Amino acid sequence: MGRIALEGMEFFAFHGFYDEEQKIGNKYGVDLYIYTDLHAAAETDDLHQTVNYEVVYKLVLEEMTKPARLLEHLGHRIIDRIYQRFPLIKGVKINVYKFNPPLGGICRLAKVTLKEKRKMV
Repeated sequence: MGRIALEGMEFFAFHGFYDEEQKIGNKYGVDLYIYTDLHAAAETDDLHQTVNYEVVYKLVLEEMTKPARLLEHLGHRIIDRIYQRFPLIKGVKINVYKFNPPLGGICRLAKVTLKEKRKMV
């Protein structure tokens, strides 16, 4: 088992519970951790034997362009897309955060973390 991480991805997007947030937009961040078997890629040096993190980034970018009210919902959508594209992965952990959330005071970021293991059927 191994882990592939994309940390510190930043996007300007139009998420938020309040309508004003969805009109004005804000800076968001995503940290993504994918748990999968990396043995074949390590042995063969073949990109097709692993999770291509360029493809992962593009999936995250696509989801970031679709407004969401809650960070939890956004994180769940991203996890679903990752599982759809890479069915052999074992688990995903994601941090989704909003920089300078509108709380009426100083707060660098608001963050949610979701972690899901693949349900084997």
